[in-house]
Amino acid sequence: MYRLMTSAAAFALIAGAASADYSLTILHTNDFHARFEPISAYDSGCSAEDNDAGECFGGSARLQTAINEAKTRTNNYILVDGGDQFQGTLFYTYYKGKLAAEMMNQMGYDAMTVGNHEFDDGPEVLRGFVDAVEFPVLMSNADISGEDLLKDSIMKSTVIEKGGEKIGLIGLTPQDTDELASPGKNIIFTDPSEAVQAEVDKLTEEGVNKIIVLSHSGLNVDKKVAENTTGVDVIVGGHDNSLLSNTQEGAKGPYPVMVGDTAIVQAYAYGKFLGELNVVFDDEGVITEAKGEPILLDGSVAEEEGTKARIAEAAAPLDEIRNEVVAETSDAIEGDRSVCRAVECPMGNLVADAMLDRVKDQGIEVAIANGGGLRASIDAGEVTMGEVLTVLPFQNTLSTFQVTGATLVEALENGVSQMEDGGGRFPQVAGISFTVDPSAEPGSRISEVMVGGEPIDPEKTYGVVSNNYVRNGGDGYKMFVDAQNAYDFGPDLADVTAEYLAEQGPYAPYTDGRIKVLGSE
Repeated sequence: MYRLMTSAAAFALIAGAASADYSLTILHTNDFHARFEPISAYDSGCSAEDNDAGECFGGSARLQTAINEAKTRTNNYILVDGGDQFQGTLFYTYYKGKLAAEMMNQMGYDAMTVGNHEFDDGPEVLRGFVDAVEFPVLMSNADISGEDLLKDSIMKSTVIEKGGEKIGLIGLTPQDTDELASPGKNIIFTDPSEAVQAEVDKLTEEGVNKIIVLSHSGLNVDKKVAENTTGVDVIVGGHDNSLLSNTQEGAKGPYPVMVGDTAIVQAYAYGKFLGELNVVFDDEGVITEAKGEPILLDGSVAEEEGTKARIAEAAAPLDEIRNEVVAETSDAIEGDRSVCRAVECPMGNLVADAMLDRVKDQGIEVAIANGGGLRASIDAGEVTMGEVLTVLPFQNTLSTFQVTGATLVEALENGVSQMEDGGGRFPQVAGISFTVDPSAEPGSRISEVMVGGEPIDPEKTYGVVSNNYVRNGGDGYKMFVDAQNAYDFGPDLADVTAEYLAEQGPYAPYTDGRIKVLGSE
């Protein structure tokens, strides 16, 4: 009798083990944008004094602490990134991808996807980064076979083993990366859902039933990918800086957002949060539980001393440039992406006014600045060159050119065509005013366009100033590529803005109704 019971118990134990749940903690970041040092509440630089007072967020040293602590809460985890490590501060301008690679290696990332900003300096700088990191960099929706620098270094997907189970990882980058960055002419970007499904099918054939997509595509695209594919368990997002949370005010949705059986997460940007999703899979690889919350890296999170010292060492060559006080502002200058990609914003007015002021004696009447080129706000008081460079980090130059009124309207239509997705092409302007109806179809949203107080003339030729990125077709402004009398080699936009600020005395930020968005009042 005793032996029989033992055999039955053993059989039950074996059966239970065969169908045991598999738990995994997914730690994740996205859109870090070279914020190796702590940031202010405005996502810009934060002084050492404010940091010591506990008023700053993020930074690599806090992120390292948070990762270390999260690892102690689980015996099975992965650490992944949703893209856009590149670009955003002087650290990137000076080091390109080298410091990002060093920090990510130190923190022990398992994989990341390619963000559009990873292409800001072309395939060469991205290849150097890929060679320097100790983990796979993924991108499924791009044909890179024609780009010799990348074709053997970036995979569409990969399989890693954690806790005795195989996990498939797939990368996604924006389909319009050719408009958002500088990937060159040898890479063809493709539909995200089709690319993901192809990799899911391949991984499934290999016996992998737990599949995570690292997607630098924005929350709306992630939802569509979840709807249009089968077999995707988790999407770790990025690109539109969505904060998904069950506790944080202003979150775009819960953490996670569930679409069918697919859990979608994203953790804002700039290293302000570390995402922590705890997932349970059944034996078939289906999620039975997904819960968690992004961890706010505020002053209560201690900075890991070794990392803090390394970042201070890396910052030394940058200090002379960025600590120079160049101007003063009476109030904070709002430059948050949620504002500057949707309505007229004070930072957009400042930059557009500065551009137009610099070239108004050249017969230029209109300035257009892409909202996505504005990367931070500036707080009240002294303004340093470092703060200006954090707002305008891309080293874009002023471009002047001539187009017809009809082309200008076409440009404005392009600019407002992705408002609902927070598209960076949203136009901040000077010398021109217009009304936009977000409820209308893209291409038919613009009305009441005025230049210099007069209705725009479709046949007339106007002088325009923008930046070299927009003038050369960036953010969908292809109508400017063949503009007349184009000159793309003006002064650096950050220098122009700093000098304009300095000339104003204490600058008073403002909006004046040059962009009227119906329904936003």
